[in-house]
Amino acid sequence: MVVAGPKDHGPNEHDYPAWLIQWGQLLTASENLSVDVAWEFPSPEQLAHADVLLFFQKGDWNRQRAEAMDSYFQGGGGALYLHWAVNGNDSANDFAKRIGIASSAGRIGFRHGPLSLRIDNGKHPILRNIERLELLDESYWLLVKSDLPVDILASSEESGGFHPQLWTAEPGNGRVLVSIPGHYSWTFDDPIFRTILLRGIAWVSREPIDRFNDLVPLGARMTK
Repeated sequence: MVVAGPKDHGPNEHDYPAWLIQWGQLLTASENLSVDVAWEFPSPEQLAHADVLLFFQKGDWNRQRAEAMDSYFQGGGGALYLHWAVNGNDSANDFAKRIGIASSAGRIGFRHGPLSLRIDNGKHPILRNIERLELLDESYWLLVKSDLPVDILASSEESGGFHPQLWTAEPGNGRVLVSIPGHYSWTFDDPIFRTILLRGIAWVSREPIDRFNDLVPLGARMTK
């Protein structure tokens, strides 16, 4: 299931509605896969039938969403949180208990421009044979961390230190992949980044890691 929200930035930035269409269509090209869509947050009926949730929107968090996601993760569900979907506003601490690290809007560090991501765990199947990731996008740091263990997959050097930009977590019986890159629309067309996300979908759903390989080249292009 792909979950988006209203666009909140300029051209080619945070274009959640366009992504909803593009990635909804991309995923339907895979065999034996049904794709549903949601606006802002899935309904209870959608959550009951979903195996994977892809969140790309301005994130938000509250008690109702926490209860819904806790039940979803206990049932073994998987989720990907892309870019600003990690925002939890004033509830960032509680959100971080489910995804490991979250953003409290207005209190983070960020930078737009070239990103050279260091691979921190090349042994993870999501990053198999990926030695480095070069993007033109946005990084975040000064985020809120929780006690939920995270596996940092890649980081970038910002403000005098390296900060996580890709990581996984396993809340309850579920699995989560978080990607801070995703600010610009072209990032989703980068073949290496796309490979990571498609492997991430497979990993959080406990499918073979190469389940969606055939989707990587469809409309892919190198980052500007």
